[in-house]
Amino acid sequence: MEALEKRREHVIALFRIVVGLLFACHGAATLFDVLGGPHGASPGFAAWPGWWAAVVQLVGGTLVLCGLATRTAAILCSGSMAYAYFVEHQPDGLFPIENGGENAAMFCWSFLLVAAVGPGRWTLASRLRPRLKDDGRPVGGSLPADRATSA
Repeated sequence: MEALEKRREHVIALFRIVVGLLFACHGAATLFDVLGGPHGASPGFAAWPGWWAAVVQLVGGTLVLCGLATRTAAILCSGSMAYAYFVEHQPDGLFPIENGGENAAMFCWSFLLVAAVGPGRWTLASRLRPRLKDDGRPVGGSLPADRATSA
């Protein structure tokens, strides 16, 4: 168990990356008829809720995958899957196994977990905005060129 704890941040990052990728693939399949195409009828442009759900899947999944605005994107993705579950699936039966809502339920809870625990390591946001020490110097390196001139 200690070995897993040492790799916690890496496992969280891998989980975030895989969940984001799978979710983005659903959006791409629906919007662009790729990767096997949409599950069901293809929604028309800006049609509620299918087209908008696919946009949330593609954009939100990509943001989560890359680690940009991760918590906000994960909350939006989780909420969209909660909506999908309760509006589209739950009327057909109480349990996801009965109503075909397993994907919606799993994505909903997976994104809620990502929002709660954070993105882990390997985020694009950490590359765009390096961590700074209390004195303003970057962690583990020298000052970037733009900061070196102002120091």
